[in-house]
Amino acid sequence: MKLICIGRNYTKHIEELENEKPEHPVVFMKPDSSILLKQHPFVIPEFSNDVHYEVEILVKIKKLGKYIDKKFAHTYYDEIGLGIDFTARDLQSDLKEKGLPWEKAKAFDGASVVGKWLPKSKFSTVDAIEFRLEKNGVVVQDGNTAHMLWKIDELISYVSQFFTLKIGDVIFTGTPAGVGPVAINDKLKGYIGNTEMFSINVK
Repeated sequence: MKLICIGRNYTKHIEELENEKPEHPVVFMKPDSSILLKQHPFVIPEFSNDVHYEVEILVKIKKLGKYIDKKFAHTYYDEIGLGIDFTARDLQSDLKEKGLPWEKAKAFDGASVVGKWLPKSKFSTVDAIEFRLEKNGVVVQDGNTAHMLWKIDELISYVSQFFTLKIGDVIFTGTPAGVGPVAINDKLKGYIGNTEMFSINVK
């Protein structure tokens, strides 16, 4: 499996990081070794002093696809999840400044939280899913897929022009505004609506 991640998909998040609004979806990859093991804490890596949480809606691909037309994209998934794209922001900023790839800042071991999955049939539409992240009981990110620049089906179609999508692949669809640092002993909980999707301790 592979993790396909979308950057800069919410306008307010673009603004908070002072990035330029992209003409097309920003796409990057993470290896499956970046997935945080179930029941394990997130351990802040020694190479960063500024790791940020980024909560995101996830989509799990259920069949092989290439050059997928947007009108058929909805047939390629039937599960919606929630996760975190942990980012070593200090390292990422240094890499971006030098024009280098981001992988060291985003694809390190444990950098990807994949929570539990809900059936797509639970939602009247995937284009209005409310989700949030709480840090130590306080809401720090509050998002809705209605605010995506590119909706889920558009992302599947776009990504499939470059990469063959395989069964079990996961798409991270981008994060809303409110990203921020984690510290030792923080507790992170993610929700879709009122359903808890994951709970992570930071060490």
